Amino acid sequence: MSARHGGNLRTLASCAGRDRGQILDFSASINPLGPPDGLRAAVARALDRVSEYPDPESTELVLALATRHGIAVEQIVVGNGSSEILFALARACRSCRAVIPVPTYSDYAAAVRAAGHETHYLRLSEDDGFRLNWEELAGQLRDHDLVFLGQPNNPTGRLADSDRLCSLAGQLPLVTFVVDEAFADFVDGYASLIGRVPKNVLVVRSLTKFYAIPGLRLGYAAGDAEAIARIRVQIPTWSVNVLVQELGPALLADDRYAQRTIALVSTERQRLAGELTRLPGLRVYPGEANYLLVRVDGGGVRAADLAPRLLGEGIAIRTFAADEYLDERYFRVAVRTAEENQRLVAALAAALGVRRTTTVRKPRPALMIQGTSSNAGKSVLVAALCRILFQDGVRVAPFKSQNMSLNSFVTRDGGEMGRAQVVQAQACRLEPDVRMNPILLKPNSDTGCQVIVRGRPVGNMRVGEYVRYKPQAFEAAKACYDSLAAEFDAVLLEGAGSPGEVNLKSHDIVNMRMAEYAGAAVLIVGDIDRGGVFASFVGTMEVLAPWERRLVAGWIVNRFRGDASLLDDALAYTLAHTGQPVRGVVPYLPNLNLPEEDSVAFKSGELDRVGAGGNADGNADGNADGNADDGRAVEIAVIDLPHISNFTDFDPFRVERDVRLRIVRSAAELQQPDAVILPGSKNTLADSDYLRHSGLAERIARLAARARTEIVGLCAGLQMLGREICDPQGLESAALRSAGLGLLDAQTVLAADKTLVRTTARHAASGLDVTGYEIHHGRTSAERARPILTRPDGEVVGLATDDERIWGTYLHGIFDHDAFRRWFVDRLRSRRGWPPLGRASGCYDIEPALDRLADAVRQSVRMDDIYRLMRW
Repeated sequence: MSARHGGNLRTLASCAGRDRGQILDFSASINPLGPPDGLRAAVARALDRVSEYPDPESTELVLALATRHGIAVEQIVVGNGSSEILFALARACRSCRAVIPVPTYSDYAAAVRAAGHETHYLRLSEDDGFRLNWEELAGQLRDHDLVFLGQPNNPTGRLADSDRLCSLAGQLPLVTFVVDEAFADFVDGYASLIGRVPKNVLVVRSLTKFYAIPGLRLGYAAGDAEAIARIRVQIPTWSVNVLVQELGPALLADDRYAQRTIALVSTERQRLAGELTRLPGLRVYPGEANYLLVRVDGGGVRAADLAPRLLGEGIAIRTFAADEYLDERYFRVAVRTAEENQRLVAALAAALGVRRTTTVRKPRPALMIQGTSSNAGKSVLVAALCRILFQDGVRVAPFKSQNMSLNSFVTRDGGEMGRAQVVQAQACRLEPDVRMNPILLKPNSDTGCQVIVRGRPVGNMRVGEYVRYKPQAFEAAKACYDSLAAEFDAVLLEGAGSPGEVNLKSHDIVNMRMAEYAGAAVLIVGDIDRGGVFASFVGTMEVLAPWERRLVAGWIVNRFRGDASLLDDALAYTLAHTGQPVRGVVPYLPNLNLPEEDSVAFKSGELDRVGAGGNADGNADGNADGNADDGRAVEIAVIDLPHISNFTDFDPFRVERDVRLRIVRSAAELQQPDAVILPGSKNTLADSDYLRHSGLAERIARLAARARTEIVGLCAGLQMLGREICDPQGLESAALRSAGLGLLDAQTVLAADKTLVRTTARHAASGLDVTGYEIHHGRTSAERARPILTRPDGEVVGLATDDERIWGTYLHGIFDHDAFRRWFVDRLRSRRGWPPLGRASGCYDIEPALDRLADAVRQSVRMDDIYRLMRW
C-alpha cells in the first residue's frame, strides 16, 4: 500500500482486517517512547479553557520557543504542524520557482503547486547514497528561487553539511532556502540552524514527531522577522488550539525525555540497520534520523510485494509512489523499540523466505492484576484466577517481581519469598518457588531494608541505595519470569501498591514495567468497601503515562455488598472516562477461611509441632465442646522430596490437636513415627533415586516391617511405593526407569496424556466418600495390591497391602476431608492402644475455600474476557 504519508491507522487496519490497536506501525516515524509523561497533566490544565478562543498570537508558546533558540519573538511563527507552515511559506514566498532535491518529503512539492509556483527537481544519486551534491545544486539555482532541504532528509535520513549550506546561502542572497528540521531533534549532537544562518534561510521545525503528538500537531518556523511576518498572515487565526498552546512549553522543558529519546533512537537505529543488512536482498542506506530507507534487490520481490504480506501480520511499512522519485523497490521503516524492531525483522525475514537462527521472544500468555492501592484485593484475586485456570486445565503459575514484607516463607532449598505467592502457588497446586517472587524486601528501619534476590540476601540497603540497585534487581526479576514462563502455559502477575504512585514510577519494576516486559494486559482492582473506587479508577488512569495507559485493559470492583445492577451508571461513567470497561464486580466474601499469609508454614519449620492448640511436647488443651484430647499425640513424618509438589496435601493435620507433624529431610531425622507420608513429586524417578541414595528408602523399609507404622503415598508417593516407575517418553526424566520401594505390588508407567480431574471416591475401609483431584501422567497397574479407593465410574485411585498399613492414592486433598482425616488419625491412635477421639479437632477447608473463592470470582468476572486478554 502506497500513501503520501504514513500513519493512516484506520486505512491500514481496514486493509489488514484488524483493530487499529493491533497494527504495529513502522510507516510513521514517531518517537517510539510515545508522548512524555507530562502530556496528560498539561492537557488536563487546558481543558478548563476549551470554552474560550485560543490566544491568536500563541504568546506563551512563542515566547518559550524564542527563549529556547535565543531569538526575538518576532522571528517565530507557530502553526498546526510543520505541514501548515510549509504551505503558508510557499504562499508567502515571492518566488516563481522552487528547486527540490529528490527523493524528499512530498509536501514540499504539494505546497509549491498549491501556491501556483513552478517546481524543478534535482535528482539525488542512489549510487552515491542520495548524498546532496552542492556543486550541482549551486549550478541549478537562479535569483528568487525557493529551495527545500530536509535536515535530515526524509526519507533517506541523510544530513546535509550545515557549513556548506550557510556558505551557499551567503553566496546567493536572493535565493530563499527552507531548511526542514522536522526530524532534527532525533539526531544525536545536531545543533539547530536557527539563529546562526543568513537572513535568506528559513528553518521549519516540528514538535509532532519528536514528542509523539501527531493527533495534536505543532510546528513552527524561525528566521528573518520580515519573512516570518509574511508567513504569519497566511496562517488562519486560532490555528493552534488551547491544548497545544498549554502543552508546548511543557514539552520543551522536558530535557530528560529528550535525552532518553536520543539515546534509544541512536542505539536502536544502529541495531536495526545491522539486522536488516544481514537479511539477503536488502540494502540499507545510512541515515541519522529515526527511520531507515531500504531497497529490495533481487529475488523477484519488491517492496510493493512485501508491504501487503507484512500488513497481514499486523506490521505497516511505508512504500512510495512513482512521483515520489523512489520506485517499487524502496520502503521506509521507523525506528521503534528493540522488541518491536525484532518483530519487524522476523516478519521481513519470513516474507523474504529467509531462515533465521535467532528467534523473537514471544510473550507467554499472561495477565497482571494491579490495584488502586495496597490491600485492594490483588493477592486474593490472583489466587482466585490461578485456581480457575487450574480447574480449566491450564498449567498456570503466579509471579510478583517484588514484595515488601517481614513475613517471609522459606522454600525447600532455603530461599525466602513472599507468602502471598505461596498461597497463589497453592491455588495452582504448585510447590512455592523463589522465581514466583524473585525480589523480597524486609524492612529493618524506617529508611532501609534487607534485600533478598532469588531467595538469597544481597545486603542491607537504604532507600537511595536500593533505587540505584533496582536496574540490577529488575534484570534478575526478568530472568526469573522468563524461566518460570518457559515451564508453564500461562502466568498470572501481581502488582504492588498502585501504578499511580508518582514518586515511585520512575524506577518501577513491579507494576507497568513488569507488565510491559511480560506482554501482559493489566486489570486494575479497587476496593469499593473503602469508598471512592470509581474516582480511584479515573484518577489512576489520569496519572499514567500514555504507554502505561495502553496496557490497561479494564477494571475490577472488589468487595461489593448488594445488588451489582445498582452500579450500572457508575460502570458506564468509568468506561466513558477511561476508555476501558469494568470487567467484573466481585462480591464481599466473608469467612473465606483462607490461611493468612504468615500461616503458610511448610518448610519454614512451623509445621514441626502439634496441631492447633497444642505444642511440640504433646501437651494440648481441651476444648469447650468436650472434644478434649488426653495429652497424647501421634507423630506423622512427611518426607521432604527434592522435587516435592502438592505440599498442601498434609497441611490439614495442623488443625488436629493430637497430631505432631514433622518435615523429614534425612534418614536420621525419620526416627519411629506413627505414619510416614510420601508426597507428590514433579520428578518421580529422580526422587525415587533420592530416597535410595539418602538412606531414606532403607529406613522406610524398616518402618514398614514395624507393625505400628503406617506408610502412605500420595500420587507420585503411590508410584514410589511400587516396584518400578517407567518413563518411556522421558516426560520427567532422561533416566526412563527407576526402581521403587517395592512395598506395594504395583508398577507405574508415565503416559503422555495427563489425568486432570476433580472427583469423589469411596474409601472401602472407612466407608467414607472423599473428594479431591487427580493430576498425574502415571498409569499404575497392580496384580495383588488391594483397591481401597474407587471412583463412581469404577476407576481405582487407591491401592493397599492386605493389612492396609501400606497404601497410596492418586487423590490429592484426601486429608482435607475432616471425617476421613479423623478416621485415619484414630486408627494410628488405636495401634498405640489409645482410645479414638471420634471427631475432628477442627475444620480444615483451604481447598474448599479456594474453590469457593474461584466459584465466586468465576461468576462475577467475565472469564471470556480474561482468556481473550491473555491471548488464549
